[in-house]
Parts: sequence; C-alpha cells; structure tokens
Amino acid sequence: MARDTFAILGGRTRYVNRRILILTAGFGEGHNSAARALQSAFQEAPDVTVETVDIFAMHAPRLNEFTRRAYHRVINGAPRVWSAFYGWLDRSPHAARLMRLLAGETATLAALLGQKRPDAIVSTYPAYAWMLGRIRRRGATVPPLFTVVTDALTINSLWYRAPSHAWFVTDPGSADVLCRAGVSPGRIHVSGFPVNLEFARRPTALQPPDPVAGGVRRVLYMVNSGRARAIETARRLLREPDILITITAGRDERLIAELQSLADAAPGRAVVLGWTNQIPTLLMNHHVAISKAGGATTQESINALCPMIVNQIVPGQEEGNYELLRRHDAAAHAATPDAIVDALDVIFDANAARWHAWRDNLRRLARPDAARAIAAHVLQSTGHPWRGRVHAPSCATVDG
Repeated sequence: MARDTFAILGGRTRYVNRRILILTAGFGEGHNSAARALQSAFQEAPDVTVETVDIFAMHAPRLNEFTRRAYHRVINGAPRVWSAFYGWLDRSPHAARLMRLLAGETATLAALLGQKRPDAIVSTYPAYAWMLGRIRRRGATVPPLFTVVTDALTINSLWYRAPSHAWFVTDPGSADVLCRAGVSPGRIHVSGFPVNLEFARRPTALQPPDPVAGGVRRVLYMVNSGRARAIETARRLLREPDILITITAGRDERLIAELQSLADAAPGRAVVLGWTNQIPTLLMNHHVAISKAGGATTQESINALCPMIVNQIVPGQEEGNYELLRRHDAAAHAATPDAIVDALDVIFDANAARWHAWRDNLRRLARPDAARAIAAHVLQSTGHPWRGRVHAPSCATVDG
C-alpha cells in the first residue's frame, strides 16, 4: 500500500505515515530555534515522520562553518556594511542572481528530496524557496512548501519573492508587509513564532515573584557582544544592591572565567553560566532580560512574559524585532551599561508599574502554541487529520 493512501482498520480511518522535511540554516539562531520547535510539534502527531536538515551544513560543512563565522563577524563588527548589503538584498531585482551561486546546495537538496520523498517541506530560511523553484523548473516534482518567516516587520523580500504554498508570520503587522508586497492574503497566516513547547506549558512555579519595593529583582543578561562590553555591563549591574543577575556567556571560556571572577567578588549576587539549553526556563523565572534583538530571543521573551532591555540591534532583520516590542510598549532600548541601569530603575519604579504594564502587553502578543498551530496546518494540508492541542482555527489569516 502506498504511503500516501489511507487504510480502513476496524471501522476507523488511519492515515498512513506522513513525511515532513524541515529545512533550516545556521545563519542566526532564530532559524534553528524555530526548526527545533516545529520538529517537536510534528513529533506529537501520530503517523508522522519528521526530519530537520541544514542543507548548507550537509553540502559543505567546512565552508558552512567559515561562512557562519564570517556572517557573525560582519553583523557584530561591521553593522553598517551588513545594513547596506541587507538593504540591497531587499530592494535589488538582481539579488536573486546570488541564488545561482547555490548550485551545489541545490543539487544536494534535489538529491535529498528524491531520497526522502517528503509529503511537505517546512522552511525557516528564505533561500530554500529559491532553490526549490530551480528544482521545480528542471521538471522535478516538489512537494508543497510552507515558509516560516522568522523575522518581524522588517522582512526582507527574499522571504516572499519566491513561491510558497503558505507563509507563517509572527504578528498582524508582519502579515501586512507581505500583503502590501502582493502576496495573496489567503496564503498568509498569523501563527506567531514557533517557540519551544515549554512556553506553552509555562509552569506557574517558574514565574518570578512580583518585584516589590525592597525585594530582589531577577535580571537575566544574555551576552551576545564583545568581551569588554560584557565585562563592563556585568560590573555595572553588580553595583546595584537589589539585583540578582544570571549571566549566560556561551562557549567563550575566557569570558566565563572573567565574569566568574566578578561574581566571586559579589557573593550571592550573580550566577554565571556557559552555554545552556535552559533559556526558556531562565526567561520564565526572571523579571527582565537584557539581550540583543535576535528573532528567537525576542520571541522567547515575549512568550515567557519577560520584558526585555535591548542592548544591541543588528541593522535589517533585528530592527523589526525591536520595533514589534516598541509598538506594543513592551521593551526598552539601552545601548550602554549606564542606560541599562537607568532603564531598570524606570521598570521597577513605583512598585514596578512599568514592569506590570509591559508584562500585560506581552501577554497579548504571546502565541506559545505557534509550533503546534503551524504543524497542524501543514498536516491538514496534506490530508492528515491531526489538530494537536490547538483550539479554534490553527492559524488566523490576515483577512480573518
């Protein structure tokens, strides 16, 4: 029996296994974070096989690692250069020619499709729609593509200039961007960003106590910039007597050691962590997060109901992430250590009135079940009846 048929067993219809291929890329953590959440959501459904693949890493691992490192060096060390390039990609009719440089990756993807024969493809990176278009034009059969846009508001046109069966976006404002660009409203779904399923559970026990006057304020500082700036920021925060700070410092052993030295000089005031997979838990049990406006970080803070102080905004894609928070009065931008402390003072002043207001605003933005909503929509589009634990329509289109 072919895998795309169905069987009648004991009077019940059972759909034969659906194969879902999720495509991601390591150029920014948002793409991988969304892919992981989506894989977890698909795995909850019966009769579904799901696999996540980074074609760039599969095709040329060493080149991919070099390119990733170069990307991070440019966005952090030369933001104006990145801004100019990002703008050119968005506006130029010739930007699509760059996709022709991905001939090897496109061939690897075509071979993978022939091997895996997925029923649907879910992409969290814009280049794949272009690659699949080239495969289709060569006469190959390509299953439906569902594009999950991991940026908000300032959405590069590369996300929607290539065809897709549907687009999933973070918020109504982002849906309007695609509508104004000519994408059919019926193909646009406001699902929210697919965050870790832990946010949908959001245990009450993890929620921080109200930051009352004289009480301890829990601040999570996620380091994402240079060593000197991180040390300066940590030192400034540790001068505040009512702040308990948790610092995540990634895999930089030297930075971890320097931060730990500062923490040791302020016993009981700071906890220093290296790389951790516990960011959802940390966001849910802290009052405020300090971080750059990355796609995953911004959306995770929204769904943790943890207000952000944004200390870095990469031009282009991250401008929209911060703008989403600003429009909904749920964050502050503070680029220096002193400005960060000033922002904290405002947030916690007057019995934390601003903190309570921002938290309420985040609650209206949060869509912690986004990954399940997207998975349910994709599976229903392939004839699979699963609706997961999503209530009402799985995704709301921009026109209702």
